[in-house]
Amino acid sequence: MDLVSLPTVTVLSDNVTIAQKDQVKIVRIQHEKANAAISLLGGHVISYQPAGQEDLIWMSDTAIFDGKTALRGGIPVCWPWFGRVAAPAHGFARSTEWELVEHRENEQGVIVELACFPSEATHDIWPHMFDVRLVVEVGDELKVSLKVLNIDDEEWTFSGALHTYLNVADIEQTQITGMGSSYIDSLQSNLVCQGGDTLELTAGIDRVYTQPEAVINVADKGFDRTLSITNQGHNAAVLWNPWVEIATQMADMPNDGYKTMMCVESTVHAPSIKDGITLQPGESHTLSTVISAK
Repeated sequence: MDLVSLPTVTVLSDNVTIAQKDQVKIVRIQHEKANAAISLLGGHVISYQPAGQEDLIWMSDTAIFDGKTALRGGIPVCWPWFGRVAAPAHGFARSTEWELVEHRENEQGVIVELACFPSEATHDIWPHMFDVRLVVEVGDELKVSLKVLNIDDEEWTFSGALHTYLNVADIEQTQITGMGSSYIDSLQSNLVCQGGDTLELTAGIDRVYTQPEAVINVADKGFDRTLSITNQGHNAAVLWNPWVEIATQMADMPNDGYKTMMCVESTVHAPSIKDGITLQPGESHTLSTVISAK
């Protein structure tokens, strides 16, 4: 996506502007360290490109920017649940309009904070009060933090994920390490499996790795780089690639889109909503991912 040529709606500073893509407003960051973009629909990072490098984030060429549909690619915010444990799948945050709360910048980079607040629409889906912030730090590395605060009078329980789509040159020339050996395989009816130390894909994958290491590395041979993913506040790392069989069934992904993407997700995984993280009134939790290239 050519973010530079998108029409500017508002100039907020030398480094931050609001641009328009079809029906979606995008916070566009242009800094000497890196360029980035965040859709206000979904609080959704759609690009992070350090100076002189290919984008680290994959976006579908056929993503739908109609202001209603969750975007395909980028870093979708799955909240207040992950998966299909309730409807809509992956929660409502990724299809809700977020508010730009703050932006600040210096020579090291740019920090943008977005907020998702309760509304009648969210209350109809999930009847709780919350204050959810997404803090995006753009510099030599990308840090995305989902800060969840219970402002209700009662406890509630959630799960979620930062559903990162990484941009790789060729999935069949990509090696992944650090995900751990134990995983739940969604393609085998949630069978618990043991794998090796290195993962190379030759088919689709949908796995919940339950004991990931502190850093997961994706060796992207085609772009001659290694992407490093450091997650915190999680209990699992989800790895996903739809491969051709599912990609051809998705209207918002090119048939060959699977060849240049790999999802490595910072995840609070739970088999049901009640099995997630419980926050008492006033308590908070932060789920984060840090992505860099070397």
